[in-house]
Amino acid sequence: MANGIAHPPQGLAKLDDETFWHAVARRDARFDGLFYYAVKTTGIYCRPSCPAKRPRQAHVSFHASPEAAERAGYRPCKRCKPDEPAPQLDVTARIEKACRLIEGAESAIDLATLAQAVGLSPHHFHRQFKAALGITPKAYAAALRNDRVRAALSRGVSVTDALYEAGFGSSGRFYSAAPGALGMAPRSFRDGGASEEIAYGIDPCSLGHVLIARSAKGVCAIILGDRPEELMQDVRRLFPRAALQEGDERFRATASAVVALVDAPAMDCQLPLDIRGTAFQRRVWEALRKIPPGKTASYAEIAAAIGAPAAVRAVAGACAANRLAVAIPCHRVVRRDGSLSGYRWGVDRKRALLDKEKA
Repeated sequence: MANGIAHPPQGLAKLDDETFWHAVARRDARFDGLFYYAVKTTGIYCRPSCPAKRPRQAHVSFHASPEAAERAGYRPCKRCKPDEPAPQLDVTARIEKACRLIEGAESAIDLATLAQAVGLSPHHFHRQFKAALGITPKAYAAALRNDRVRAALSRGVSVTDALYEAGFGSSGRFYSAAPGALGMAPRSFRDGGASEEIAYGIDPCSLGHVLIARSAKGVCAIILGDRPEELMQDVRRLFPRAALQEGDERFRATASAVVALVDAPAMDCQLPLDIRGTAFQRRVWEALRKIPPGKTASYAEIAAAIGAPAAVRAVAGACAANRLAVAIPCHRVVRRDGSLSGYRWGVDRKRALLDKEKA
């Protein structure tokens, strides 16, 4: 890596100088402690969040630690004091500790106990946790339980064993949460969607053909393709044991709305969606839905937006796993230099969607 970080510390291997510069330009405190920047014209090094006047990019170099910056001949800034412990780093360490406690607990930990364990008041801890991760401690714990249930049921574990293995305290609580978490009844999920009814349709659109699939909860798949027969194979692969039914007249309104969305992707998506994915994927997809039409964001910017700046590759993986084309606009994610990267349904379609939005 250029500009002084020849051997980036653990957690920085997936980042690069362009990501660092964007963090400096935004004064992004989430990167404090991950790297330090130095200004050649002043001989000073700072934290990314330093409130000092923003330097020119050509005058900036990046360093893995205060010691590395000082070995290169720079002195610490008197405003952000990068050679001293940062309060934000202390908060980050507390939030990380809380996450590890939640992940390792066999049952739910109440807010007061978590806050006490990391040395914060419940109110302050709740606010800091949500600011860092974008969700509350309770939602984080629920997402972890749901991920564990999915993993257990996918292994063929019985529903009873899966619910207790995931940390649900009672079967009643589990069954009340299951439809929202799994998109169907637990037994149906374990059996590959057996007994779930999925209505589908394949229509021509401006990008070839589009497959629309809808469950009782909402649209669960929007897949783009060239030939209807290939899209039919896709729907069978996505829902291998579901009861597939060609959409009736009532389904036509949904199909027409999806085709209109593909043809005019700048429109607000008003369709009810059945979004199925892990907790991390949902965080990424929610961030994608916040990108305005006609605008783009890099994978690194999305990673930073969800409070996981080192998870650039995982963000790319979540984009690739999206099965709701256009409704979850992964076509708005580009490389850091603005060029188009891979797209599940082809780069040409990605370019066409972006061109439609700009028009």
